[in-house]
Amino acid sequence: MHDYMPGTEEQLMKEMTTAYVGIDPTADSLHIGHLVSVMLLKHLQLAGHKPIVLVGGATGMIGDPSGKSEERNLLTADTIENNLQSIKKQLTRFLDFGNIPNQAEIVNNYDWMKQFSFLDFIRDVGKHISVNYMMAKDSVKKRLETGLSFTEFTYQLVQGYDFLHLYEHKNCKLQMGGSDQWGNIVTGTELIRRKANGEAFALTCPLITKSDGGKFGKTEKGNIWLDPAKTSPYEFYQFWLRVSDEDALKYLKIFTLLRPEVMEQLALEHHPAPHLRLLQKTLAKELTIMVHGEEQLQTAEDASQILFGAGTSETLAKLDEATFLSIFDGVPLFEVPKAVIEPGVNILELICTHSKVFPSKGEARRMLEGGGLSINKNKVASIDASINTSDLINQKYLLVQKGKKNYVLLKIV
Repeated sequence: MHDYMPGTEEQLMKEMTTAYVGIDPTADSLHIGHLVSVMLLKHLQLAGHKPIVLVGGATGMIGDPSGKSEERNLLTADTIENNLQSIKKQLTRFLDFGNIPNQAEIVNNYDWMKQFSFLDFIRDVGKHISVNYMMAKDSVKKRLETGLSFTEFTYQLVQGYDFLHLYEHKNCKLQMGGSDQWGNIVTGTELIRRKANGEAFALTCPLITKSDGGKFGKTEKGNIWLDPAKTSPYEFYQFWLRVSDEDALKYLKIFTLLRPEVMEQLALEHHPAPHLRLLQKTLAKELTIMVHGEEQLQTAEDASQILFGAGTSETLAKLDEATFLSIFDGVPLFEVPKAVIEPGVNILELICTHSKVFPSKGEARRMLEGGGLSINKNKVASIDASINTSDLINQKYLLVQKGKKNYVLLKIV
């Protein structure tokens, strides 16, 4: 926890409390940055409280200035609806939407904002919050120098009204989010106090950063998404496997449901042999199962072994194309016409004449005779060996391995 209003703990101890987190549907998938607040809701539900996810169909058309240096692109209603449906599907992996007293709910603020006229809004909502109050918010002050549109300026009023609406219609008394949302959340509690004469609460968690100061969840390719079509389960698994020791322990606490004593024991076991990456492997396993399931974890673990020499031709054959290409991203690639291999082609002809895997047949022959040449993880035993279309991975690739760690891909076109 980063901050919470006085009385929040007492409220959570007193009764089953409904709490919500807002997510703007700016993409058709959640990314791991969203997982922080989703895990807040998961813990909340496990403790017996009721979670609501507010998907901001209306606020997604505006854009929240908090933590942003410039105005974001506005989205159409159709795009937002498509994104919303995709996000709903992903959330079912984390929250229980079944028929239980504290079942999770998803709401869309467009449902109650679409009938609201501008005049009604400024009369019924705007008059309760002063401009001085709104100007004092950090999210506003930080943007005044670079420019802040009226649309963005009013965002905190719209988010504040969401909290009021959920308070009145869902008995929602708590809003949670990242620490950059504090100003928007307390505007909602203030609106509830002034307009409904009620009491509501705010709770925020720290914004997640990496120990080196870099932005959490970002790679050279962009966000780490929960949608396997955007980030393959293998890439997802690898992201957690690569985090630092310091970050691994912190992320275990934030993103998994492991008991504190289990994490303490893992840290003790990790310390004398950090090269075994016990913390990272546990983190990657827990999160890959939670997001993608046991089967995809197995695929990711098998795929991870391939680069380190333990993979087999059977492992390779099971991989889908996205995972296969993820593993060998950045490996040199040569294209070979399909006509070359359809009738069958001698291995040396293929890797020396029809592609430039080796600069000369002499070098290729020496590597082969020394037992250092493999195709699709199978050692090539003879210079007379041939390759045909039945050898292809995903019907279009051949993996050539020179020695222990040098790989080249041949793509049949």
